[in-house]
Amino acid sequence: MENRTYKITLADGSTIENLSLNGNNYISKNELTEAIFKDNLERVTISCSDGSTEELERLALVQIQKHGEEYWFVLRRLSKQEIKDARTQANIEYLAMMTNIDLGEV
Repeated sequence: MENRTYKITLADGSTIENLSLNGNNYISKNELTEAIFKDNLERVTISCSDGSTEELERLALVQIQKHGEEYWFVLRRLSKQEIKDARTQANIEYLAMMTNIDLGEV
């Protein structure tokens, strides 16, 4: 069986390379932190050594775990409800800003 490797290109164009896959866990030998993924998962491209490529939008980082010398991480798609909730919250924050309302005081 061929060992496939993966490359993930994040929204800002940065890449995480030489990944292996175990179930839905991507495994990296390089150190990874949540900061790499923060606000960087709006559009993601996953390329496989077999030549296949998948473009995904609106992902979330589920977790990063260090196991020995490897970093295991899981990404997932946001649900339609999560996307709707985020859009609603952004609209509320915009309206509050435009009307000079501090949402922390309400």
